[in-house]
Formats: sequence, structure tokens, C-alpha cells
Amino acid sequence: MSLLARQSYQILGFSPAVRPAWRQKLLSLGLLPGACFEVVRIAPLGDPLQIQAGRVSLMLRKKDLALLQLQPVAGKEAA
Repeated sequence: MSLLARQSYQILGFSPAVRPAWRQKLLSLGLLPGACFEVVRIAPLGDPLQIQAGRVSLMLRKKDLALLQLQPVAGKEAA
């Protein structure tokens, strides 16, 4: 899935390939199944991406975001 800047996504779950330690790290940062985040900006070469999940702002690599099962949230584009 190609992520777009200023678009919101809902986390449906984690890929079976995610390592338990990395999954725990993501969970502790608030990236829980059912949670939503917004892609704030994408680096000029496309990697990493800045996301905003609640009050937490993170920079994550595309390969790390690929371990999340995501769904775009309709009508949640920033103005």
C-alpha cells in the first residue's frame, strides 16, 4: 500500500512477520489495533515518513510501516 501525506489510516493489526520485540515497541508507542494515525509528511526521497498518532509524533521507515495492516480512513484528509 502506498501511503499518502495528509491522509489518515486505521491500524487493523500486525503482519505475522513482525518480530515480537518490534511489535511491543509499536504497541508501547500507541500504535494499537483500531488506532488511527495521520501521515504528516514524507521525506523527499520517500523514506522515512512522519506520522502523528494522538499526541505522539514518530518518524518510521516504510519497511516498518509495511508490518502494519492499514486501512485508509475516508473523509479524514487534513484541510
